[in-house]
Amino acid sequence: MDASPTRIDPAGLTAHREELADLLLAVVRAGASLGFLADLDHAAAAAWWDSLLPAVEDGSLALWVSRGPDGRVDGTISWSRESKPNGRHRAEVRKLMVHPGSRGRGTGRALLAEAEAAAARAGVVLLFLDTESGSGAERVYRAAGWTAAGSIPDYATDPAGRLVATTLYYKHTTH
Repeated sequence: MDASPTRIDPAGLTAHREELADLLLAVVRAGASLGFLADLDHAAAAAWWDSLLPAVEDGSLALWVSRGPDGRVDGTISWSRESKPNGRHRAEVRKLMVHPGSRGRGTGRALLAEAEAAAARAGVVLLFLDTESGSGAERVYRAAGWTAAGSIPDYATDPAGRLVATTLYYKHTTH
């Protein structure tokens, strides 16, 4: 990875919308189960990023990007803090994405580490996420010290529409 991940504000999200849409398309086309099917097109990918703008604006969603050697966005991660009074100490990590051409360079680990550190600085003591069971992402989470809490069969579909299991993970930021 060339540079540290950087947090994106609303203006950055708007400015990088096309690159983010390209990233989402590449990751889904590579088979990542991120909630999208294989027929995702660029317009729908861009619209999904646009849908996040209000949450980035109000601070309920924190978003980071990484850049590849060419300077283009090659990865992203986000987390959203729980809004209910009894859960404000936790946040859900959402959509860790690394462009298929950038995998194996530490991009995912760097994005995850930055999101974890920012969560700790913000007073978040517990992070959680779900990921496709048996996916490459599981290796990243386990290597970073995340704990598997259990699996749910047939939780989601992969981009091809096949039902897949999901594993839930958590990590304390202050231990």
